[in-house]
Amino acid sequence: KEQHKTSKPQTTHQQPTMSAFEAKLGATLKGKNGDVSTKDALGDCDLVGFYFSAHWCPPCRGFTPVLAETYNKLKASGKKFEIVFISSDQDESAFNSYHGEQPWLALPFADRATKDKLSKEFGVRGIPTFVLLNKDGSVKTTEGRGVISNDTSGEKFPW
Repeated sequence: KEQHKTSKPQTTHQQPTMSAFEAKLGATLKGKNGDVSTKDALGDCDLVGFYFSAHWCPPCRGFTPVLAETYNKLKASGKKFEIVFISSDQDESAFNSYHGEQPWLALPFADRATKDKLSKEFGVRGIPTFVLLNKDGSVKTTEGRGVISNDTSGEKFPW
C-alpha cells in the first residue's frame, strides 16, 4: 500500500498536461532543427497556440508576421508559451517553405489525419485560425487571431 500511495501523486501531478497535448498532436512535432518531443516542447507551457494556416492564403501571410513578432517578444521575456503550426498547404514543399518563415513548431505535414481531427475539434471553418489552449489542453479561446491583433506587444499575456 505504501508504494502505491507514493507513486500515485508523482504521476498525477504533471501527467495530465503532457498527455493532453500528446493526445491531440501525437508524440513528435517538427522543430526548427528536426523532430522534438511534444511532451518536452509543450509540457511546461502556460499557454499553447494552434495556428491553422497555409502559404497560399493571403490573410494568413498577413497575420503570420504579426504573430511571429508577438511570439518572439513573449519568448524573449521568458513567457511559457509555444505555438504549433497546423498546415493547410497543398503539399510538403509549400509547407516546408512556409514553416521556414515561422519561429515555432509544426505538426508534421504528413499527419493529415491529425490535422483533420483538430480542424473538426476546434470548428475551423477558415484560415487563419489561432486557437489558444490552457496548460491542461482545454480551450481558452478560438479567437486567438483577434487576441493577438489587439495586443501585439503581448503585455496582457496570458490573455
